[in-house]
Amino acid sequence: MTQVINFAEQNSIINHFMAELRDKSYQKNRRAFRQNVERIGEFMAYELSKTLDYKPKTVKTPLGVLDIPLLKQEDIVIATVLRAGLPFHLGFLNVFDGADNAFVSAYRMYLNREHTEVGVHTEYIATPSVKGRTLLLVDPMLATGGSLAAAIDSLLQAGKPKKIHVCCVIAAPEGIEVVKNALPEDSTIWCASIDEGMNEQKYIVPGFGDCGDLCYGEKIQAFRRIADK
Repeated sequence: MTQVINFAEQNSIINHFMAELRDKSYQKNRRAFRQNVERIGEFMAYELSKTLDYKPKTVKTPLGVLDIPLLKQEDIVIATVLRAGLPFHLGFLNVFDGADNAFVSAYRMYLNREHTEVGVHTEYIATPSVKGRTLLLVDPMLATGGSLAAAIDSLLQAGKPKKIHVCCVIAAPEGIEVVKNALPEDSTIWCASIDEGMNEQKYIVPGFGDCGDLCYGEKIQAFRRIADK
């Protein structure tokens, strides 16, 4: 069974960062917005680290020796979905700095003029083998779940991980159910907040808007329409 963890149900500093991310005035400062996404990644990585496997290692100090439980970071692969996932990914990499990394280009495409039907297109993947390793798939927005499900399918082609952790800043209940169906058993979904749901355009409500645009500026998608003709 997939476990779902919602940090909004706990009292922690993550709620403070989330309140700032949601604030329309705060969102005008892209650098501050990116930094908060990164910080949430760091705190979530710390909490996740408590669930991983450790082995004692003897460390020599100037005055003696001490056995300390250490994590084998080379067994971890941190994967993200471009482009919105980059600052969140960096937060995890700041904690698991010895981990390998994977990147997937998977993005939503509206299938009708009303922007109520959404498809997912996957263009690119760069990943090491994930066979027998702990895979952290970090993506700030889990809305429909389509892009994350596509990323999971792509990454599983590089081997069967020991365990998968999906990590999000904000998730919609509908997307969580889609991702659950794409995940192997005994996976975990970590969320800074699980919101009410999605609007007709498939954006999370109340959410905070488009994470990629808020981090890096608005995008145009005309190139996709041209390529599809």
